Order: sequence, then C-alpha cells, then structure tokens
Amino acid sequence: MTMGDNNTHFPPQIYALSVDNTMPQPASKWYDDDGRPKRTGTVWTASAHIITAVIGSGVLSLAWAVAQLGWIAGPAVMILFSLVTYYTSSLLSACYRTGDPDNGKRNYTYMDAVRSNLGGGKVKICGYVQYLNLFGVAIGYTIASSISMMAVQRSNCFHKSGGKDKCEMNANPYMIAFGVAEIFLSQIPDFDQLWWLSIVAAVMSFTYSTIGLGLGIGKVAESGKVRGSLTGISIGTVTETQKIWRSFQALGDIAFAYSYSLILIEIQDTVKSPPSEAKTMRRATVISVAVTTVFYMLCGCFGYAAFGDMSPGNLLTGFGFYNPYWLIDIANVAIVVHLIGAYQVYCQPLFAFVEKAANQRYPDSDFITKDIKIPIPGFKPLNLNLFRLVWRSIFVVLTTVISMLLPFFNDIVGLLGALGFWPLTVYFPVEMYIAQMKIPKWSTRWLCLQILSGACLIITIAAAAGSIAGVIDDLKTMKPFQTTY
Repeated sequence: MTMGDNNTHFPPQIYALSVDNTMPQPASKWYDDDGRPKRTGTVWTASAHIITAVIGSGVLSLAWAVAQLGWIAGPAVMILFSLVTYYTSSLLSACYRTGDPDNGKRNYTYMDAVRSNLGGGKVKICGYVQYLNLFGVAIGYTIASSISMMAVQRSNCFHKSGGKDKCEMNANPYMIAFGVAEIFLSQIPDFDQLWWLSIVAAVMSFTYSTIGLGLGIGKVAESGKVRGSLTGISIGTVTETQKIWRSFQALGDIAFAYSYSLILIEIQDTVKSPPSEAKTMRRATVISVAVTTVFYMLCGCFGYAAFGDMSPGNLLTGFGFYNPYWLIDIANVAIVVHLIGAYQVYCQPLFAFVEKAANQRYPDSDFITKDIKIPIPGFKPLNLNLFRLVWRSIFVVLTTVISMLLPFFNDIVGLLGALGFWPLTVYFPVEMYIAQMKIPKWSTRWLCLQILSGACLIITIAAAAGSIAGVIDDLKTMKPFQTTY
C-alpha cells in the first residue's frame, strides 16, 4: 500500500465520514471508528513501550543524583517525581479523546490533544518544546550508547593490562556506528511496527538495571558498610557553589529518568478498545511507573551505598565496577541494544510529524508519497519511501554530529530532563485536563492543579540552571570531535 493511495483501502462509507475525524463512526471487523486499521495494543504492549522509554540511560545517573542529595532528599525526590509522573500521565491519558472518553474524537499525537483542548499559540509552543526535546533525547541516547560501547572495550583492556593501561579511546567511531544502525532502523514506518523492538529493549533495560543493582549490592556486602550521608556529597569534596549546582542538576537527572509524557498519546494511539484507551493507559502507567520506581530506588540507593561521595555519573561506565569484567560487558551491551530501540520509540512522533506535514504540502509529489516495493525472498516486500529514507537519514546524521560536539552525558541528561519536565509532563496535561473537564477557575481543584504546576516550574528552572552550569564547566576542558575517555 503506498502513501498516496491510502483511501482505496478503506470501506467507502467509513472513509468518507472520517477523513477529518470530526465524528466517530461505527467500527467494523477490520477498522476502528476513525476508519484506520484496527489497533491491537494491550496493557502489556503499552507498558513495554513506556518501560522502553522510561528505563533508559537515565537509570545509570541515579546513584550520582542520590549522592548529590543524600539519603533523605534523594529517595524522597524519586518518589515525588514518580507520583507526579503517574498523576499527570493519568490526566494526559484522559485527553486522548476530546469530549466523550469512549467515543469522542481521537487525538493521534500530543500536539493534536493540545490543539483540541487548548488551541491557539499553545499548540506551536507545545510543538517546539516537544520536538526539541525529542531531538535532544536522540542526542543523549547517542552519547550514552557510545560510552557503553567504549566501556566494553575499556573493561577488556583493563582486564588484560591488570589496570596498568589507561585505555583511553576516542568516542567518535562508536557514535558513528550507533548512527549507522539507527539509519537502518529508522526506516521502520511507524509505532505499530515497533512493538517487537520495544519488547527487546524493555528486556535489555531490565538486564542492565539488574546487573547494576546486583553489583551495587555485592559491593556493599563486600565492604560490609553503607557509604553516604544524610545530606549527600560533603563540602570539601566539592565547593559550596558546586554542591548547589550539582543538587539542582540531580533534580534534572531524576526528571529525565521519568520522562515519557511527550510520547504518551502516541503510545495510547496503538491501544485497542474496549475498554476505553484511557482506562488501559492508566493501568499501563500504574504498572510501568511502579516497576521503574522500584528499579530506580534500588539502583540509585545501592549505587550510592556502594560508592558514597565517589558515585560515578554513569554507574556502569564510570568504572566504579571493574570486575567481573564479563558481567560489565553484558550490561553495557544490553544498554546499547536498549538505546537502539529507545531512540526509535522516541523519534517516531517527530518522524511522523515531518512526514505528515510534507504529505499535506506536496500531495502530488511521487518523491514524498510513493513507496517502492523491494522484494525480499521469504518475507513480505519492503516498502521503501524515498522521502522517508532521505529525511530520517539526515536526522540521524545531524544528531550524531551534535553528539560528537557535546559529549557530556550527565549534563545533557539533566538539561533534557529539566526542559521537558514542566512543560510536557506537568503544564500541558494540567491545562488540557482543566479544559477537558471544564474545572471552574479558582475552585479548590483548579487551585491545587495550579499549585502543582507552579511547584514543578520552580524545580525545572533550578534543574536547568544546574545543568547549564555543568555544561559550561565541561566546555572548559572538552574539545569538539576530540573526546576521549
């Protein structure tokens, strides 16, 4: 089926009434109420998508984040972020359909939901923030994967030399290798066809999180003592100013570890009904946020207990652990495989947005709309779209080049967490829910939602300031395209 002849495959009576998606139509055996092929997603596929997006490279910086905040504030902040994420995700999932939660007009993307509920200039602001954040996540994942690939080579180098060799190496070849893999995988057309990649990536995320946790527990058991303090890294190890900035940056790191609201609507659009998509998504959110919070608490706290003030910025590549080197290798390979999948899950909404805009602007262009069928022996023919091939390849190349210019894992993670947390995880879901449910201004519920939004804005500003300070500090010592570890 080519992109130019979609309507020939819809039953005429459904397609004619659902082109502008203004009113629901009776679903048939093969099509949903909007005339699109039946969605097949379940609580478990949605949970796999969320876990793939959430348990990402962010988990590796949590021991460092807890080290900045200490035994009291560190776990408390993680629990706070998990509760806020769950609550605002529930608000957002209620906005998938406008009006009636079971039969209202579907919103296929986060921006569609903002357009239906808020409209005006807020749609453009949301688009800029969401797609800039997705672009930034692609850069962050490229950096993280290259560090893990190098960690495999370095752990083997340390093992062979008995720790005598510094084992320094350049990050660029690894970033390029990751980029090449993403160019191939980016040709997967859309979310529905990514379910298998999400499940593989979710399994990998549990693998390396479990290894990191196991090594942390082993280190604590070996030393027989729990390191760290109630207030975090001590003055003397860092200056007072560094303590403040690092504490702020830690908030950004934890926010990034929970960030997935920007693709929630797109995940929800893969879910079948009945029951209503909002109900399924709330269950998937409960499962995935609960699972990830348990992992985060264990990984962050045991990592801090093992290393105290010396907790590395990346638990499995900061070489807090050297042995068993083969287990470190398995964990880092799992990280790379996971990030390859997570990159695609995060970038699909951005890919789809650009391709939809190009289709609408140039509907008669064969370059944009026509698919070329490439026969593959033993499999279905591959539909290759030239515009998709060119545009997605350029996107991957661009994110790879920027990653070579700014290879600061911790600071980039903190900055991305800060930039995406308040607007996408809190502000827009709160405002859309208020509009959707027609909550009266100055009512108790309205005031509580606004207080939540205001408090999260303050956290975002502090986290962004801390991360920017970290980037500025790193730029004094790093040279573009010459990063070695």
